[in-house]
Amino acid sequence: MREPKRHLVTSALPYANGALHLGHLAGAYLPADIYVRTLRLLGKDVVFVCGSDEHGAAITMKAKLEGVTPREIIDKYHELNKDTFQRLGISFDIYHRTSSALHAETAQAFFTELYTQGGEFEERMTEQYFDEEFQQFLADRYIVGTCPRCGNPEAYGDQCENCGSTLSPTELIQPRSVLSGKAPVLKLTKHWYFKLEKHADWLREWIEKGELDGVKHHDPKRWKKHVTGQCLSWLDSGLQPRAITRDLDWGIPVPLEEAKGKVLYVWFDAPIGYISATRQWALDHGKNWEDYWKSPDSQLVHFIGKDNIVFHCIVFPAMLKAHGDYLLPVNVPANQFLNFESRKFSKSKGWGIEQHEYLETFKDFPNKEDTLRYALIRNMPETRDSDFKWDEFVDFHDKELADNLGNFLNRVIVLTQKYYEGRVPEGVFAEDPHATAIRGLVKDLVYEIESFSFKDAVQKFLEISTYGNVFLQDTSPWAIWKDEPDSLVVKDCLYTCLQIVTVLSVIVEPFLPFTAKKIRAQLQLPEAKAGALAELLERLESGKALLPAGHLVGQPEVLFPKINDRKDGSRMELVEAQKAKLAAVLAAEQPEPKTEYATLKDLISYDDFAKMDIRTGTILEAEKVPKADRLLKLLVDLGFEKRTIVAGIAEHFQPEAIIGQQVLVLANLAPRPLKGIESNGMILMAGNEEGKLSFVTPEKGWPNGFGVK
Repeated sequence: MREPKRHLVTSALPYANGALHLGHLAGAYLPADIYVRTLRLLGKDVVFVCGSDEHGAAITMKAKLEGVTPREIIDKYHELNKDTFQRLGISFDIYHRTSSALHAETAQAFFTELYTQGGEFEERMTEQYFDEEFQQFLADRYIVGTCPRCGNPEAYGDQCENCGSTLSPTELIQPRSVLSGKAPVLKLTKHWYFKLEKHADWLREWIEKGELDGVKHHDPKRWKKHVTGQCLSWLDSGLQPRAITRDLDWGIPVPLEEAKGKVLYVWFDAPIGYISATRQWALDHGKNWEDYWKSPDSQLVHFIGKDNIVFHCIVFPAMLKAHGDYLLPVNVPANQFLNFESRKFSKSKGWGIEQHEYLETFKDFPNKEDTLRYALIRNMPETRDSDFKWDEFVDFHDKELADNLGNFLNRVIVLTQKYYEGRVPEGVFAEDPHATAIRGLVKDLVYEIESFSFKDAVQKFLEISTYGNVFLQDTSPWAIWKDEPDSLVVKDCLYTCLQIVTVLSVIVEPFLPFTAKKIRAQLQLPEAKAGALAELLERLESGKALLPAGHLVGQPEVLFPKINDRKDGSRMELVEAQKAKLAAVLAAEQPEPKTEYATLKDLISYDDFAKMDIRTGTILEAEKVPKADRLLKLLVDLGFEKRTIVAGIAEHFQPEAIIGQQVLVLANLAPRPLKGIESNGMILMAGNEEGKLSFVTPEKGWPNGFGVK
């Protein structure tokens, strides 16, 4: 497999029916951006395409819920998501729309080619659910019912979002229409099906062996195990024809005379959006789009989440192969899911934070974009589900970005300004072991990115920063300079450290593009352009200076003010506010405590009650009964006499604390001995479900000895 001349990279087209949360960013967009930025820095010809998926039942459902048109929904969320991606530094070459005229033309032409070739589609008259009240056929998402696998009563007609099972509407138990809420009826309708099963053999060979038509296409060992595993599971289960049309009024019309009122199903329509986006980009830049989709000198890579694996590794490749001439992806590095504080993101429950919401909430947070990007990279769900936690967000920022990267840069610039008036001193770097070590780490970083191991790659740039920090600390030029301001050791040290900072200014760009610009500005260098990393590697190999002696650097600037800061708590307040929001969600989910009341005793007559003589009294003395943890000996004034009463309240009250306490006493209770003391009466107490006791008392100041009626 030869080195490609061109690279086409796609990220999953997000539905334009809502804002995107951090899990989406970590899944398909941030990893693609790191990969693409690295290719550009290596001087590669790369096009990075994405856009809004603007058709399908999910869009129309959202519109109905909000009482607006589908066009209003897609316009709103297309602009919101496009703007948010741009603000977070996701560097698409184009962010297109499937509602565009060019996309409709591309999708219809794709369908027509397959239809004209023959053998790829079959027509079926099938029974489909129909809402009699609204007089329309129901798309899968317009039908809900009980999932036959997990019992979820709100499963959709295409998928249960509780257990993840793929469903068909007729599998639902007690289905009902989302429109009317009533049970739909089955009614005959005609649809076109793509014969996916006829592609099973070559798909298996392509996925398992990386071979296409007997020629090596890609290295299957470079595919993630969960991607290959999910594909093979589908193939083992047996592929089935898939409907590619729907009875809807929102979408791309099927270009057949006999298909009036039908549109292309969104799963068929949406991936063609990658092609139409590339076509639009080529028109805008005077390029030939077919060079990127059909030339053997090009490579295609799809970045997606694991819920889209089958569409990008089985369905879309089969469509491309059936059409002919199109490239198939050499890799589909699908990420798993990112959770939020150990739970799934849930907008309805307020669990999580959306991308645009983060940018707004943290608008006064320095380097908010790169801090978020870094935390997500460090927790990227590359091979298994991972978790975003606010405490880790703080640790990643303070311990790695601030203490490591930011601290190293700041100390080097400060010392250069102090010792050499900001001029790079004469020194040696290229011929010494430091250059060899740094060159090796840069190569490792590039290898990890090209292998789609972004968590490992970000550790490599951290290792380079750590290397510089350790070297600077071990040399301690400040200790030498005091006695020897012209010391060659000091000059060599700062010269070497400035070369390392220059390396960092380039290699951090794929991960922290906003920070990279600031580092370059402090070095008084222009922004890293296409090919800058290739040039950096060439200079490290050939021994050329990265930052020549005599170059004037800028003034130091703190890149990452700490979140945990004793003098300024404003940044921590933002984080604490987010944690408080989550705590409130958890508190709201807690069920109201159910009070357990004692069972009522058997009924008594009024005469039984009338036999009890309850009198008001005041405790005059109280002391603990020896060898009895629960008992207190009380002297109670009943007005007409004083009585000794033993009460089991020692675990609840201190003797000295209840002297003077007014009480109610059952005065005609027969005397009984308790621990050798004759008790003449009983103090009335109230007890709650936790077993705590409280005195039952008359109104304050009530005289002793009077009865309770």
